[in-house]
Amino acid sequence: MAAAAPGGVAGLCRLLLPLLAAVPAAGGSRGAVGGMLYPRESPSRELKELGGVWSFRADFSPGRAAGFEQRWYRRPLRETGPVIDMPVPASFNDITQDPNLENYIGWVWYEKEVLLPQRWLQDNLRVVLRFGSAHYYSVVWVNGVQVVEHEGGHLPFEADISSIVQSSPQIPCRITVALNNTLTPHTLPPGSIEYMNDRTRYPKNYFVQNIRFDFFNYAGIHRPVVLYTTPSVYIDDITVTTTSTESVAKVQYQVSVVGSTFYSLSLSLRDQEGRVVATGDGPAGVLKVSNPNLWWPYLMHENPGYRYFLEVKMQAQANEALLEDVYTLPVGIRTVHVTSTQFLINGKPFYFHGVNKHEDADIRGKGLDWALIVKDFNLLRWLGANSFRTSHYPYAEEIMDLCDAYGIVVIDECPGVGIKMPESFGNKSLQHHLVVMEELIRRDKNRPSVVMWSVANEPAAELPPAAYYFKTLIAHTKALDPTRPVTFVTDTNYAVDRGAPYVDVICVNSYFSWYHDPGHLEVIPLQLTAQFENWYKTYQKPIIQSEYGADSVPGLHSDPPLMFSEEYQKAMLREYHSVFDKKRKEYVIGELIWNFADFMTNQGTTRVLGNKKGIFTRQRQPKSAAFVLRERYWKIANESSCLPPIMKSHILFL
Repeated sequence: MAAAAPGGVAGLCRLLLPLLAAVPAAGGSRGAVGGMLYPRESPSRELKELGGVWSFRADFSPGRAAGFEQRWYRRPLRETGPVIDMPVPASFNDITQDPNLENYIGWVWYEKEVLLPQRWLQDNLRVVLRFGSAHYYSVVWVNGVQVVEHEGGHLPFEADISSIVQSSPQIPCRITVALNNTLTPHTLPPGSIEYMNDRTRYPKNYFVQNIRFDFFNYAGIHRPVVLYTTPSVYIDDITVTTTSTESVAKVQYQVSVVGSTFYSLSLSLRDQEGRVVATGDGPAGVLKVSNPNLWWPYLMHENPGYRYFLEVKMQAQANEALLEDVYTLPVGIRTVHVTSTQFLINGKPFYFHGVNKHEDADIRGKGLDWALIVKDFNLLRWLGANSFRTSHYPYAEEIMDLCDAYGIVVIDECPGVGIKMPESFGNKSLQHHLVVMEELIRRDKNRPSVVMWSVANEPAAELPPAAYYFKTLIAHTKALDPTRPVTFVTDTNYAVDRGAPYVDVICVNSYFSWYHDPGHLEVIPLQLTAQFENWYKTYQKPIIQSEYGADSVPGLHSDPPLMFSEEYQKAMLREYHSVFDKKRKEYVIGELIWNFADFMTNQGTTRVLGNKKGIFTRQRQPKSAAFVLRERYWKIANESSCLPPIMKSHILFL
């Protein structure tokens, strides 16, 4: 859903100077309205992917305002000045040899011309333009007409462009996008612009983007852009929740239709062999499935990630024509429940042995790349990982689809990272954060792999405003989705954390012998044990070690282990694991290594071409720690009483 700024483009132009105000105020955000179903082809829907090479131009004018002042969206971008080719999806930062573009802050412009099939221009048909994500504030025009604005990256937005393309059927559809990657105290993630006014040290108009998170602030159109069609009366949204006993499962559904109040709905639930196992009709109801195949996590069942397929058919009369829309939604039947000591999936204890990740790779930055995605899932399964957290933002829908299919459990995190400044806890920030959670839940609410929402990572939870902020935010999230637990990931001391009382699961990050007592592995058992015992004594809630780890430079060796060597990384992991093994018999329900792979960060004296805490290199080659973790994860899986004998034999073979 668009988040419109007051005054539209005119308002944007007024806000462009100074640069800090280049992004319209977060307080103008509206709640997520309507559905955001993932685009899927069906008998009633067609899809046209717009990936490839787009025209691109960065606005290097002093105020970054030339594009709006000169109305670049009114004509082909190449007529406004020099343009370059830019791949979509991809971050723009690492594509060229220009260091000014790599670290660019401000407005950039993309353009693509598209020819539409003639059949798309008929009456009773909608044409929708959809972006999987763009960082961070987006304004989109089609043939010079503004169609949508959206605040925030990592989440999809779309616009109905039917009237525009149908009014000019003989000309190409020209799509123009202006993106601004400026971060302010009220964006997610937050940031601030600092102007360097000392003319003896800095050039005129010199400024830097300050951030409080440890990954590179890539920007661009990061996920697929598509055009898709629906009938003018269409299925707008589907919501599914499931419950089950040993013999019967209930699939509760709700379907919303837009375009008419006169329609009929029929539903068929099919298993993976295509057999119909339940049927229904109407906009809301319950489907009963006898002897269901439940959705189980990877390594918890011999057939993980089982999904049914809910086919929804709508028929309606419009303009003396019979319209039909068909949409098929994958459905996993599973339940989630949290006790004071356990995390239960389908009534069975589940232990998170997984990773934290980043959408990050050479050249493409955060751009979606299918080869990389499939490689990562192959590595996860080789590792024996059953879960990951989407640190520190929602991942691509294509990644989430594979989590559903493979049985990889997900803690779904919003972009609430780097919330450190007091002004980032004010009402303006909170209102935007509420909207972001609405958009995230709207997108991922039907995913069986998503078992918990995370509303933030390492905020300054000790600040007084954090109590009201997180109480409100978590209550809002629970109201949107009562079926899943909610957490945020903390690095605040248990005694002063003002947000922890409101979470269902304690997720804590700690780096003993790295950021604290660096080089002293011997302190880990005492400090980590005290951490767990203090948190549990205070809150009586299950605990996940949501981050731990050490940097290691590939090929750097030292015995005895010294910091940054592969041996030190292995030794740290083993010290943590010895404590995990004691506490997972009590109330520790998971461990997520930081990080799956090395990733890029801002330049700094503690970072040599990025963060090196990965157990794999940025190119996905294993370090020594990967083999330590693999041995451990498969051992934990082998100990699980939920695995059938055939799977245990497979694990022993591996």
